[in-house]
Amino acid sequence: MARRVFVDTSGWYSLIDRRDGAHRPSRAFVEEWLIAGGRLVSSDYVLDESFTLARARSGTRAAVRLMDLIERTTALDLEWVGHERFEQARGLFRRYADQAFSFTDCTSFVLMKELGLEGALTSDQNFRVAGFDLVLHPSE
Repeated sequence: MARRVFVDTSGWYSLIDRRDGAHRPSRAFVEEWLIAGGRLVSSDYVLDESFTLARARSGTRAAVRLMDLIERTTALDLEWVGHERFEQARGLFRRYADQAFSFTDCTSFVLMKELGLEGALTSDQNFRVAGFDLVLHPSE
């Protein structure tokens, strides 16, 4: 099975916004990852959050550009959160109320753990706090 990496909201956004500090390292990582036969994994919750973020920061055209990019990405495994994963995420959200985890973060952590994914294309430090490796770092 091909190696897989989870793509979080900040990872998707960095791919379309040249002004984002992680744009270049994100593009370079994804290009190299895909050339090496790697796969990208994301969720319906992350895509929802990503389209909304793109629209809020850069307008509807940017959100549609992101939708188009994702639709063209043949190396994407899109996971749906669904009822069971939602319930697990709710449990995490309650258990870690002392952390700044968003509910979408919790759904991502549930998926990553279930799928055995260790790394995420994100600059969100909450993934590190939850025990995952960050492919992007805020300083890049």
